[in-house]
Amino acid sequence: MTTNQNVNQEAAPAQAVSFRNAFLFWLKLGFISFGGPAGQISIMHQELVENRRWISERRFLHALNYCMLLPGPEAQQLAIYIGWLMHRTWGGIVAGVLFVLPSLVLLIVLSWVYIAFGDLPVVAGLFYGIKPAVTAIVVQAAHRIGSRALKNNWLWAISAASFVAIFAANMPFPAIVLAAALMGYVGGRIAPDKFKVGGGHGNDKKSFGPAIIDDQTPTPEHAQFSWVRLGKIVLVGALLWTVPMALLTTNYGWDHPLTQMSWFFTKAALLTFGGAYAVLPYVYQGAVSHYGWLTPTQMIDGLALGETTPGPLIMVVAFVAFVGGYVKEVFGPDALFLAGAVAATLVTWFTFLPSFLFILAGGPLVESTHGDLKFTAPLTAITAAVVGVILNLALFFGYHVFWPTGFAGDFDVVSALLALGAAVALFRFKRNVIHVIAASAVLGLLVKFF
Repeated sequence: MTTNQNVNQEAAPAQAVSFRNAFLFWLKLGFISFGGPAGQISIMHQELVENRRWISERRFLHALNYCMLLPGPEAQQLAIYIGWLMHRTWGGIVAGVLFVLPSLVLLIVLSWVYIAFGDLPVVAGLFYGIKPAVTAIVVQAAHRIGSRALKNNWLWAISAASFVAIFAANMPFPAIVLAAALMGYVGGRIAPDKFKVGGGHGNDKKSFGPAIIDDQTPTPEHAQFSWVRLGKIVLVGALLWTVPMALLTTNYGWDHPLTQMSWFFTKAALLTFGGAYAVLPYVYQGAVSHYGWLTPTQMIDGLALGETTPGPLIMVVAFVAFVGGYVKEVFGPDALFLAGAVAATLVTWFTFLPSFLFILAGGPLVESTHGDLKFTAPLTAITAAVVGVILNLALFFGYHVFWPTGFAGDFDVVSALLALGAAVALFRFKRNVIHVIAASAVLGLLVKFF
């Protein structure tokens, strides 16, 4: 053991963190949580495990493994879990809300600028460069998830089948998820070795010194399982979903855009296995093809805005809702911004509510054992299917970017070159997504003006 390691091992942990200090950290995290789930989890690990030593490496990874099993944004769920473990229910609520609140406010403002001033040459030029970069980013997402998930021919076959199902048969995303889960369940019985997920998220034996919540720290009273506590959480969660949905249905009717958005994104929240890219095809099928809340081009632009703002990428749903509420004039032609802002806020509520309930209800069960949690065989198959779905999404984006007027029109050579450049920057030089989008936006502006 090195001298530095000895110092770390012998260093006393910091005093118990106050609610105020935790609040300030979660607020800061909400503004700096760029880089997708990997970047966000990395920031939390560096701050909470290495620097502040609020929680040990083993307990951090234990919580993360549970969050990885859930639908929804795992980085935000991890923040909720740690906040809850340190400061009870309100600690989890504060951590989870502050993780997405800055992103929501920023996306409402950017969505309004986009929809109200998107026809200006400067804005149009920026998005002309951004769209090809987004196409390359989605391809990279398929490659990144595929390289981790497709470990054998069985999983490759499931991925290929999911691609054919959504590309050729236009099968709904929920049906693909259910079919993949069934394949995984059966496959796990027939060939269990093919559906094991090896490795973890790091070496859980590493130590950065004593932590406030250490490996041997007893589970606090509020984190111990109780049927009464579980019943209260389920009841409150049901009310938090039912009351606003009932008010929307009563005041506006079931077919009103606000009601349908709330219902649609509740379902989307429960299907977000494998990250935001996995559920985007489902969002596209509903928001673009079925409901017509926004156009395919606007969907691509929304993903670009989601990539360049802090918070989980699934926050793109706020953009979708803002544009839908604005365009549908849900409060009349004189209250367009209000319509968009209310729609974005409602959709954010219904999208993230399940994440809080999963952690507050399931956390005590997880704390009852500190063993490693593994992906089940059905979830392994779902992750494989997600790769095929994301590849289809990349083809969809590419079609609308490279043939903006359809296959009968001209092929946009400049967009193709921009996409190729973005792909080289991402794959060959491992550049940051935000840097790639920023450079592509500048190039798009130069192309349009010069």
